[in-house]
Amino acid sequence: METLSYETVIDAPLQKVWDILWNPETYSEWTRYFGAGSVMKSDWKIGGKTYFLNAEGEGMVSTIDSLEEPNQIVFKHLGMVDKNGVEDTQSKEVMEWNGSFEKYFLIDFGGKTKLHAEVQVEKQWEDHMNTGFTKGLMVVKSLAEGVSLDSV
Repeated sequence: METLSYETVIDAPLQKVWDILWNPETYSEWTRYFGAGSVMKSDWKIGGKTYFLNAEGEGMVSTIDSLEEPNQIVFKHLGMVDKNGVEDTQSKEVMEWNGSFEKYFLIDFGGKTKLHAEVQVEKQWEDHMNTGFTKGLMVVKSLAEGVSLDSV
C-alpha cells in the first residue's frame, strides 16, 4: 500500500474550500478526473456510511473516521458497491485494501487555505490517483478563487 500526498494553497477561506470539496454540484466537477459523473453520498456521521460512486452507481463504500468541519475529514474505505447497490466488504480483493484512508486537511494560511490530501492506494492505482488529485485540486483552486482554468 502506498500513501500519496497532494497539496495546494488556495486564495480563499477554509469554509469556501470545504464547500467546494463536498457540495454535490462542485464535487462532481473536481472529481471528474477520477471518473466522469462521480458523486458522493454521505450521512456525514462518524462511523456512518459514505459512498463514492461513478455515473453507473458503482464505486466504494466508506465511513467517516474523523470529521472537524471545515478543518479536516478522514474517510476509511470499507469495500466496493456494484451497480445494483450490493456492498462487498469481505472478498479477498477488497480485504487487500479494506481500512485504507483518504484524508483532507484544510489549514488557515494567513487568510488563504492550504489544502492537503492523502490517500492510501495499491501500487496499480498510483498513476490514476496522481492524475485525479493533481488535476482535481487545480479545479478546486480555480473554483474557490473564481479563476477560469483556461486562464491558468
